[in-house]
Amino acid sequence: QGQFVESGGGLVQPGGSLTLSCGASGFTLHGYAIGWFRQVPGKKRERISCVSSSDGSTFYEDSVKGRFTISRDNAKNTVYLRMDNLKPEDTAVYHCAAGPEDRVVLPTGCTPGVHEYDYWGQGTQVTVSS
Repeated sequence: QGQFVESGGGLVQPGGSLTLSCGASGFTLHGYAIGWFRQVPGKKRERISCVSSSDGSTFYEDSVKGRFTISRDNAKNTVYLRMDNLKPEDTAVYHCAAGPEDRVVLPTGCTPGVHEYDYWGQGTQVTVSS
């Protein structure tokens, strides 16, 4: 069964940077749109960014726009989230997810509906604190 293996989380000071990685196992990324979500205790999982499979178009929530960069390397079957200028409010568990392009990609970006994604990473903790 397919899954993602995530890495790259940790503790970073405000203003610092981290790059999260998700290696796909048991399936290939071709044809799947990729979303990055984050979740804090007591709140629902929030979609923050996504990238399509067909043309590589990207989407960012306003809260991360200009600071986060999503990318994918289909040859390596891996997706990335580069996070710069991190803020304390970015503290959360981050998850990558993959869903079929024709189900996930919308005119306004990618669906925030977690049930539309078929494959998930286990989550990696990002803590931004001085």
